[in-house]
Amino acid sequence: MLKKLQVIIIIILAALSNVNAQIDKEIFTIYLVRHSEKESTSNDPQLTQCGEQRSKSLSSFLSDVELDAVYSTNYNRTKNTALPTAISKDLEIKEYNPEELKDFSKLLLARKQDALIVGHSNTTGVLAGLLIGEEIGEFDLTIYNRIYQVVIYQNSSRLHLLHTAFNCEN
Repeated sequence: MLKKLQVIIIIILAALSNVNAQIDKEIFTIYLVRHSEKESTSNDPQLTQCGEQRSKSLSSFLSDVELDAVYSTNYNRTKNTALPTAISKDLEIKEYNPEELKDFSKLLLARKQDALIVGHSNTTGVLAGLLIGEEIGEFDLTIYNRIYQVVIYQNSSRLHLLHTAFNCEN
């Protein structure tokens, strides 16, 4: 009798864990940020010292957040902004084309991954808008502290605009 009860409990627990796995796949969160401060010396500049600090601060901000993927455009400033988070999460940085935001937004929604996306002042807000079905435009080149958090549950989405409290120490 005790063995039958143990088997029944194991079957129930297995079934419940399956249900939870199904529910978890229906909820995912995408974080979108602009690259950190950059040098103004070339078309593909590196981050400034302040930009490097901000990138590490972003990684700390996301330290308790589970991520399945980190995406960046193919520029030094975006890849180096994503790098501390990717290293801390043991993830490779995947590249996306900022010229194909509609296709990329569809890919992100289809993959249902918790992800960090690093882009630019003229793409980050636009991509957040595509993910929630609203028009959000570009933002000013002086803004570095925005984090768009898009939470997607089944067929609905919710956008949260977060601001980091990071202050550069030179």
